[in-house]
Amino acid sequence: MTPEVVIGFARSAIETTLLLSMPMLAVSLVVGVVLSVLQAATQIQEATLTFVPKIVAMFLAIIIAFPWLMDTMITFTRDLMLNLPAYIK
Repeated sequence: MTPEVVIGFARSAIETTLLLSMPMLAVSLVVGVVLSVLQAATQIQEATLTFVPKIVAMFLAIIIAFPWLMDTMITFTRDLMLNLPAYIK
């Protein structure tokens, strides 16, 4: 394995990881901003008010995005396995 192959594989793995984490991060960000604005407007400073809705929203995002997440992971793994002989050379 040449250094270029290793760097390319690592880059592809990091890009796939970031791509897979985006739906949950985006949902968490939106819910967090909305709840922060709500807390600032009402001056309610309860920690569970932000924690519980974020967790629920992230679970819903995982459930909704799960088919796409699995398809992306299967595609990455399939490409890795198919190119394994080229990586070994």
